Amino acid sequence: MLKDLHDYLYHLAPSGGLPMKPVGILLGLALLASHLWAWRNADRTRAFLRAFPRNYKLGALILTIDFAWGMMALANMDMGEFYFLRKWFLMLVPVGFAAVLIFVPEFLAVRALGSLMLLVAGPVLASAFLQEQVTRLLLPALAYVWIIAGMYFVGMPYLMRDGIDWLLARESRWNLAVWSGVGYGALLLVLALFTY
Repeated sequence: MLKDLHDYLYHLAPSGGLPMKPVGILLGLALLASHLWAWRNADRTRAFLRAFPRNYKLGALILTIDFAWGMMALANMDMGEFYFLRKWFLMLVPVGFAAVLIFVPEFLAVRALGSLMLLVAGPVLASAFLQEQVTRLLLPALAYVWIIAGMYFVGMPYLMRDGIDWLLARESRWNLAVWSGVGYGALLLVLALFTY
């Protein structure tokens, strides 16, 4: 069952994989809903963003999702000539997961979110791979933003804290971020509905 899920997410199944249209619709709706909610509940959203980098409980939850997804991917991915190392990785990753929870509590939420961004980018890229529509590029563009931000969040998590402080320092920056998300989500949703 997990193999089927892995192959579907990463377009390795003989029948294809995660279609681009539902991915575009889902991401468009998610961007619209989250950014409109942030606009309507600006004070609550700002308070959440300020507290997020040091929220250990939320970090542990996100890291657990990362762990489950990573184990599923590791157990089923093609490792090429390194296939013989799979059993060692499958033993070491749970140890690493526990060690991070215990010994790396600082900015755990940021590191976990960065890891999740890296994991989610894979299926998004796979859904748009080799599709004909030029508008498909909105999906890879978003995925590459996640990849770059995710790498920074994992390696230098304090940058998220600093970025949040910079974003919230001026109302104009906040409005630009919120309405950019709304605009990108609306554009992605419309294109997904009518061109994908």
